Amino acid sequence: MGDSVKRYMKFVKPYKWLIFATIAIGILKFAIPLFMPLLMRIVIDDIIGSAPKNPAEAAEATKQLFYWIGGTMVLFFVVRPPVEYYRQYYAQYVSNKILYDIRENLYSHLQKLSLSYYSNTRAGEVISRVINDVEQTKNFVMIGLMNVWLDVATIIIAVVIMLTMDIPLTIVTLLAFPFYGYSVKHFFGKLRLLTRKRSQSLANVQSYLHERVAGVSVIKSFALEEIEQKRFNETNGDFLEKAIDHTKWNAKAFAVVNTITDVAPLLVLGYAGYQVINGNLSVGTMVAFIAFIERVYSPLRRLVNSSTELTQSFSSMDRVLELMEEKYDIVDKENAKSLPIIEGTVEFDHVSFVYEENGEKILKDVSFIAEPGETVALVGMSGGGKSTIVGLIPRFYDVENGAVRIDGHDLRDVQIKSIRDQIGIVMQDNILFSDSVKSNILMGKPDATDEEVVAAAIAANAHDFIEELPDGYNTTVGERGTKLSGGQKQRVAIARVFLKNPPLLILDEATSALDLESEALIQDSLEVLANERTTIIVAHRLSTITHADKILVVDNGEVKEEGTHLELMEKQGIYYKLFRVQQV
Repeated sequence: MGDSVKRYMKFVKPYKWLIFATIAIGILKFAIPLFMPLLMRIVIDDIIGSAPKNPAEAAEATKQLFYWIGGTMVLFFVVRPPVEYYRQYYAQYVSNKILYDIRENLYSHLQKLSLSYYSNTRAGEVISRVINDVEQTKNFVMIGLMNVWLDVATIIIAVVIMLTMDIPLTIVTLLAFPFYGYSVKHFFGKLRLLTRKRSQSLANVQSYLHERVAGVSVIKSFALEEIEQKRFNETNGDFLEKAIDHTKWNAKAFAVVNTITDVAPLLVLGYAGYQVINGNLSVGTMVAFIAFIERVYSPLRRLVNSSTELTQSFSSMDRVLELMEEKYDIVDKENAKSLPIIEGTVEFDHVSFVYEENGEKILKDVSFIAEPGETVALVGMSGGGKSTIVGLIPRFYDVENGAVRIDGHDLRDVQIKSIRDQIGIVMQDNILFSDSVKSNILMGKPDATDEEVVAAAIAANAHDFIEELPDGYNTTVGERGTKLSGGQKQRVAIARVFLKNPPLLILDEATSALDLESEALIQDSLEVLANERTTIIVAHRLSTITHADKILVVDNGEVKEEGTHLELMEKQGIYYKLFRVQQV
């Protein structure tokens, strides 16, 4: 726990003086009500208890009563409201600023994690940590860094005042404190573990929902609603089980701790009553002490609640920091330089690659060169390693052995951003974000003008259908572009690459999932896009790459054949057989 808090405090440090000021204002806010028991003692002992003998003394006593009441009303109605306002405002302001900084840091961190991390981690799990767990850490700021100290300060101030009134009675008041401390230590140690399990189970529910909502069309098309309901019930039931375990232990803790804090007032009332009966204590002091018990034990009860909430906060803190410290697979070297504007030579030099350490080799000694302006096509059966090859060019992954070079520069020696800035990628399933068509095209060049956006759309054969949309270029496309057809999505994706205008182009089965009409339109766009650029194509339909300058047949992670369409057909090898099968 200590290590987690220490790491979390780096986000708190920039606001430390504002936190100190908030605590100071809070102490004043909580100290003001401590005057009420003293006022009770003054009114009972010094004003009412003086038992005036005549009208003049009664008038003077009444005058004193109104002075004290009037002064206290000024304190509560004039001084306390602004103190309360600024205490609440700054407490919320600081905690929300810290959460903003953490989420900003997390989002930056998430963008630097490699694709392999996202391949092995459910999106719902990541979202749960960034949203739910970060929000839970707010309690550490609000409670652990502010309210706990305010409650402790309130108890100390109240105890100091009580000691000035009657030392023995104060000791009786504090008799329950050691039992309280022991019970908190005993119960809330295990509560953190139970809370962590509960949080993980909740994240599992969120992950499950995220995946199923995204794939609801599959569920409906296979009529899997009943089966999915059962599976969800199992996942949700696991969360219920963890939540009940957490609740049981929490209930035990509160039962013991609240019993201890409830016994204390009885001890004080019994001892104080005995002292009053025997003339050793005034009635006003007894009433004041009973009022002070509430002022002492209310913060104590809040500290019990704080223990529960802080336990949840520490558990969430662990999960947030665990994500924040996830290692990067792909990083710039310390002295990495920016890749100059490239001509477009791409070289694979005896490249081998595995996705996981000690895993099966996906690529085995792959070598080829794509010259500037050439179109190189990668073909072969699914799972042969074609997409892995193109994934190495923008350095989504790093090679195990060998090297990938662009214009002679080993990609591991240059800055990642400078590589990707000069590459345009069109995939089979391009992601469009739930924004306008224009915003999705602008991802290719965020500072582009409207004229440039339209020109890119025209080049991608997308302008006509965009104009027919309800709001034209301002039409929202829905999550992942669900409001557009597959061909329309592809044309928007191609438009943003036109807008980017990169010297190196990667097409990863960009037309394989489309109907013939859409494929023809998109193929025309791609031919224009590939003109005078180095283009690497992963193709499923061999008829679309017969024009390529070089065709590589990739099978089981190796380049088995290389040549033009005519050369490979003459060899009558793997490519020839694949081409004949597709023609049939």
